Amino acid sequence: MKKYVLFFVITIVSITVKAQSGYNYQELGIGGSVSYIRGYTNLQRQDSHPAFSVNLIYNYNPYLPVEIEYQQGTLSGGGLTIATDKYGRKYTNKYQAVLLHADVQLGATIDYEDSWVLTALRNFYAGTGVGFISNNNTVQRTNVISSNGPATYIFPGSNKNIGLMVPIRAGYEFKIFDAYNEPSWAIEVGYIHSFVFGEGLDGYNDPSTKFKNNAIDQYRQIVVGVKYYFGTVVSYNKLIKTFR
Repeated sequence: MKKYVLFFVITIVSITVKAQSGYNYQELGIGGSVSYIRGYTNLQRQDSHPAFSVNLIYNYNPYLPVEIEYQQGTLSGGGLTIATDKYGRKYTNKYQAVLLHADVQLGATIDYEDSWVLTALRNFYAGTGVGFISNNNTVQRTNVISSNGPATYIFPGSNKNIGLMVPIRAGYEFKIFDAYNEPSWAIEVGYIHSFVFGEGLDGYNDPSTKFKNNAIDQYRQIVVGVKYYFGTVVSYNKLIKTFR
């Protein structure tokens, strides 16, 4: 009798698992990315550099990841000639940042199951968040352009400071499914534009009466990343993997 009961239980479990195929996802994940970054500060010339990040991920659902991110990179710009900065300013910022952000993919808001077009579009995302950036600048502080005044003039500002930042994010996530039809990996391609409050990104805090200073400091990233999912398996109310 016990054998029949065990067989019945195994059969029911197998049917349930099969019925959920394509609906399940894992709640947690880790990720890493490399990006190509450029600053937008009050200096005329800006350089491009690589940056790197690691992420801890909580999937509220398969189309709404919430992530804690650690990021580090280099921003630089300006120069010691009028052609590169008319005031002869120059900076290199080896920064670190910690952020909390969330992305909403289209799949969370649309009914895509009966449309191959919407199925293809469902992994586009947009998002935002908040974080802190630790700026570590090497800055040309003294005036080197004689037409701007004496060489004893010191450009005001701080080499090291912490600023509040808000990223605006957009991109696409390519989900990779395992043998259980669950998304176990993902490749992300995206664009991030971060607004940094304060005047610490380039280390200069020049008075607006003397220097052009009419925009908040910013930097952009073109990102390619990879994610690996693990943890508790949860069912979603729509197919995550469509079978066609």
